[in-house]
Amino acid sequence: MRAIRYGASIRSGSTSRPLYVPHVGQIRCDRFGDPQCGQRLTGVALIACVARRLSRRDFEVFRFGTAMSRRSIAADGYRPGMRTRTLGQGLEVSEQGLGCMGMSAWYGETDENESIATIHRALDLGITFLDTADMYGATFGGNEQLVGRAIAGRRDEVVLASKFANKVDANGVRSIDGRPEYVRSAIDDSLARLGVDHIDLYYQHRVDPSTPIEETVGAMAELVAAGKVRHLGLSEASSATIRRAHAVHPITALQSEYSLWSRDPEGDVLDTCRELGIGFVAYSPLGRGFLAGRFNSVDELEDGDFRKSNPRFEGDRNRHLADRVKELAAAKGVTPAQYALAWVLAQGDDIVPIPGTKRRTYLEENAAAGDIVLTAEELARIDAEFPHDAAAGDRYADMSSVNR
Repeated sequence: MRAIRYGASIRSGSTSRPLYVPHVGQIRCDRFGDPQCGQRLTGVALIACVARRLSRRDFEVFRFGTAMSRRSIAADGYRPGMRTRTLGQGLEVSEQGLGCMGMSAWYGETDENESIATIHRALDLGITFLDTADMYGATFGGNEQLVGRAIAGRRDEVVLASKFANKVDANGVRSIDGRPEYVRSAIDDSLARLGVDHIDLYYQHRVDPSTPIEETVGAMAELVAAGKVRHLGLSEASSATIRRAHAVHPITALQSEYSLWSRDPEGDVLDTCRELGIGFVAYSPLGRGFLAGRFNSVDELEDGDFRKSNPRFEGDRNRHLADRVKELAAAKGVTPAQYALAWVLAQGDDIVPIPGTKRRTYLEENAAAGDIVLTAEELARIDAEFPHDAAAGDRYADMSSVNR
């Protein structure tokens, strides 16, 4: 077959997309139809690529011998898309989201320019599900303001999630407020800080034990009717609370911590979500960086990093877990972060991890986890080595506001 010219288009049905071939060399296609080094791009190989992937992805071919990336931006600005997953009954999001909390506080020094560049890079890679909250930041609302600046001019590319209910007074004392009047004021403040006219997914960040969940969700439902919010969510809620909330208005997603060392949602909570058709958003899927091997001891962390006071990070009590992830990842030929994320992604198409990062390098590493397949044997081994009680210590120094 004749060579395919650079910039030519390929067509399947009504779909036409550009095929970028800077140099045709030794190319092969991976399981997703992405070209990789190793086999000449013949007509048969091309057809195989197209048959497997054209409906979901582009494929790009860089110079022979360079690293392959299915998510890189082509010269003309065409953006390949990451796969998507659906939360609840219809909120389509990228299969990975981006947690933005650490861009503004709590994980050491921050750099707003790099954080905004990281958000822009996420959008370029097809990671369009951005997660923030009104309490994130060195000052209340600071992270929402940062995210708002980052998405200015690109709002239509974003599925935007934020949260309310946590309040911090002038003395730094935290409280939880789920009263209807606070719901109504919190959304207007968040919209103003974000510079948008609606939020796609609005969570109650923590359940207020002094306000019936029916009253809180009733007020949140008013926001949907007013067009200020598209979908409703809860965070760190118990099964009973989820059921009561869902009876008032459909809940699209529950956001709770979930990772190889935080498997608490499995069982009652996840079963309830699946029974009711509620998606699950997994925050801290990398164990706040610990399972990714990005530090070995809290002594390596900067002053002001809240992990220094987190029970899970005391001494070497959980070092063996991070070491084991590193070993399994090395055997697989991937990074620990990619391995840990691949495990979360393998737990069901209704689960969307939102790893947080404030650096483009880590973002790109995390994004590649979607290409990793864990076999049934590998998943069984992980279950045996990382049971529900594998990690020593609570997830927070104060666990009183979770699983309510």
